[in-house]
Amino acid sequence: KMRKNSAYSPLIENYTNFVCNKQFRLSDGTYARNRPYARTLWIDDLYMSVSLLSQLGLTTGDNMYFDEAVKQVILFSDRMFDRDLGLFVHGWGQNAPSRSKFYWGRANGWALMAMAELLDTLPESGKDRNTILDLFISHLRGIAAVQSGSGLWHQLLNKIDSYTESSASAIIIYCMAKAINRGLVSAKDFGPAAVLGWNALAERINKEGHIEGICVGTGMGFEPVFYYNRPASIYAAHGYGPTIMAGTEILQLIRNHTLINYDGALVFDYIKID
Repeated sequence: KMRKNSAYSPLIENYTNFVCNKQFRLSDGTYARNRPYARTLWIDDLYMSVSLLSQLGLTTGDNMYFDEAVKQVILFSDRMFDRDLGLFVHGWGQNAPSRSKFYWGRANGWALMAMAELLDTLPESGKDRNTILDLFISHLRGIAAVQSGSGLWHQLLNKIDSYTESSASAIIIYCMAKAINRGLVSAKDFGPAAVLGWNALAERINKEGHIEGICVGTGMGFEPVFYYNRPASIYAAHGYGPTIMAGTEILQLIRNHTLINYDGALVFDYIKID
């Protein structure tokens, strides 16, 4: 339970009050933005809200926060998850719902991390847990299907001529490895992709410890060139935390499983048939 005498309590209560009571919403309760475009959803915001709600549910023991987190995941996914591709669009507008159908890498990372965070805190008997888990696995499968041959993921996930981007890759690797470590998915299925991704991401860390290939902050675009031309910078902070988090989960993954090279392929927990 959250300690009332914590020095952080006033800050937590202030942000909680804003998110739960003051943040603009659509008529059905979906967290939304009114600027720079009216009545728009950004899939980035799913992580920014659900991560807080998940931790509030865990620290206070009040299921109200879990229920709200689950509700937001479902509301966002109903509008923004492409079930054929297994990917989220970056943005959605109530006034033009088909205007920005671009599968931006880091935005998909935020959505995946939101669900990973929620599944990490949601009680096993939690309402709609299986719904969230099924969506998470469907998303993980969609993301695994568009991994590049280098191991990284593209700026626009389904556009192989867009550049491979480090922050999205780091978030995906973290969530993929974490899902295996928590027993949500099989290492046999997703372990090779996670390790391939990590090995490629590690090559992006230069001698000074900077991570190269991180896309700078990015708003909602309405044509592909917007995403193609977003610059990468070692000073973009989005990739550093996820890379550290990915490394911790990959370390646990390789410690707990047997990896072999079988005919040139990385295989987890291989069982030899006599």
